[in-house]
Amino acid sequence: MEQFQYILILLGCAVTVVALFRRIHLPPILGYLFVGMVVGPGGFAFIPSIQDLTFLAEFGVVFLMFTIGLEFSWARIMTMRKALLGLGGIQVLLCTVVATIVGWYLGLAPKTAFVAAGALALSSTAVVVKQLAEQHELHTIHGRLSIGILLFQDLAAVLFLILIPALASKDQNALFLPIFLALIKGVSICIMLALVGQWLLRPLFHEVAKSHSTELFMMAALMVVLGAAWITHYLQLSMALGAFLAGLMLGETEFRHQIEIDIRPFRDVLLGLFFITIGALLHIDTLPRHWHWVLFILFSLIAFKTVLIMALTRIVGGVALSKAFRTGLILSQGGEFGFVILTVGINNHLIDPVQSQVVVAAVVLSIVVAPLLIRYNKAISNHLFKQVEEIVPEEHKGLPLSEHAAELKDHVIICGFGRVGQILARFLEQENITSIALDLDPMRISSSTLAGEHAFFGDARRPEVLAAAGLARARMIVISFADEPAALETLRHIRALRLDIPVFVRTKNDSNLKTFQEAGATEVVPESLEASLMLASHLLLMLGVPASRILFKIRAIHADRYRVIQGFFKGTDEPTLLEEADAARMSLHAITVTENAYAVGKAIEDISDAENPLAIKVLTRGSTRYPDPDPKMIIQAGDVLVLFATPESLYLLGEKILRGL
Repeated sequence: MEQFQYILILLGCAVTVVALFRRIHLPPILGYLFVGMVVGPGGFAFIPSIQDLTFLAEFGVVFLMFTIGLEFSWARIMTMRKALLGLGGIQVLLCTVVATIVGWYLGLAPKTAFVAAGALALSSTAVVVKQLAEQHELHTIHGRLSIGILLFQDLAAVLFLILIPALASKDQNALFLPIFLALIKGVSICIMLALVGQWLLRPLFHEVAKSHSTELFMMAALMVVLGAAWITHYLQLSMALGAFLAGLMLGETEFRHQIEIDIRPFRDVLLGLFFITIGALLHIDTLPRHWHWVLFILFSLIAFKTVLIMALTRIVGGVALSKAFRTGLILSQGGEFGFVILTVGINNHLIDPVQSQVVVAAVVLSIVVAPLLIRYNKAISNHLFKQVEEIVPEEHKGLPLSEHAAELKDHVIICGFGRVGQILARFLEQENITSIALDLDPMRISSSTLAGEHAFFGDARRPEVLAAAGLARARMIVISFADEPAALETLRHIRALRLDIPVFVRTKNDSNLKTFQEAGATEVVPESLEASLMLASHLLLMLGVPASRILFKIRAIHADRYRVIQGFFKGTDEPTLLEEADAARMSLHAITVTENAYAVGKAIEDISDAENPLAIKVLTRGSTRYPDPDPKMIIQAGDVLVLFATPESLYLLGEKILRGL
């Protein structure tokens, strides 16, 4: 019963604090850490021991690693081998060696210094991935480099967890056997899960999908995640490793996106609990006695890892200085596996609990600072460095983008070479219109290049890449990728370079239609609305409506920028997600004006104010419909008002119409 009370305390505090942090535009991760520090044993001790919740919180990291695996494929891992093995391996090795030497110089025993160094060498996968995903930076140059290094760090954590108990052994000859066994286990589990993914998982999810049961599909996904984590845990390896490999297998299937949607609620809730347990590890009462050592470790950790990773990514990875710095800044904090390493070190009597608290405090504070450093990594980089041309990864240096585009004129640049981009390229080719495509998927670029397509590896958000693609001589640009924040950034860079060129933008729906239009898009084509128009055209044609009349209607809607058909009534199959922007959450809602309603006898403009403008799409009175009614129109009892608003605004507008509140 006590655990149930603890969970209620955590949930109550988390809801209150995270809501407050979101209101003041701070990352929610900071809210979770703050809750842990306040309610944990090191704060007000509302929860005297957090150990009972630690095991449950570990599943947050398990689900996080699974979703990371879904984002990758074996082909993409191979293209990242330099970041994964080269950068990651050198970074962990140098950080561990330098921190061990410094700790030894400051008076720590060699084994104690090694344990502390191992804890400091690793960065926080949970913080980095979550924050980069919220900022839509996972697939940028610095985002991919960060993920590659983090993946190696997660693998290195397994090695540390094997080495530390071996160091505690009196028989030093026993050190090499556990390492060798761990390597054998790691290779074996990779091969086994690869075979399972090929022969079992794909057929399994095909059968599950045939049932058309959402709960069955979700249970199958949970079974795979937890089953893979259990296998690696049973073999005395990291649960996160098994979850990542399972995600990697399912990332090769067509069910990747649906699985990610199903898993996301479990991941986010458990990750929140995980961050709370990290915050609870910090004993605030120990800070006054050791504050100088805590601050020394904190600033040394952030500065050293930033400089080291920046140097490695610049020299070994061959990226621009600004991108190298951003990668170092993103990975400058300590990590969640560091706490696990310290715990194992304490259990094996290799590090004193008081010494470990100093390291824990420094790591926790670095994680507290990390979301802010990651959020403003671009601004800090722009302040310190001039934006220089990005260097294309070595795997794609053989693709001469600027050389190919040098002789082109009046061509079309396609930003994004996915399904939509490829279809557009084929239509242009049939009309003998020259085009050139930019994309960031190395596997897609390699395959399409071999097939003779004019597609090149390049980030369309970079002005230098656009210039290399011949923007100054291009006839038109099409932004076809589905990432709308990236599309908006690309559009703004295009308009900064050229104001006269037509730019067509593809979007999923009409939620950001106005934003793209204000940013300078010549035409914005929402997929959902265009699909509806095409279906309506065929429907009217089959019903005998003349083709000329249908064409006139479609042209009128396009000329009106879809304003007539914007908004729809959502159903149970189209949930409203709170994390979406307000524009994406707006839909149509119908309100019936009752006899005693406040709005009866008043003009529409009289019940509208600046804070809650009354956006009435249609007013229905009896059998008569009034689209976009006149603001001076008097509202009568029995009128049905169709409002276009978010769920929260709808509540306020309803109170205003019915009660005048």
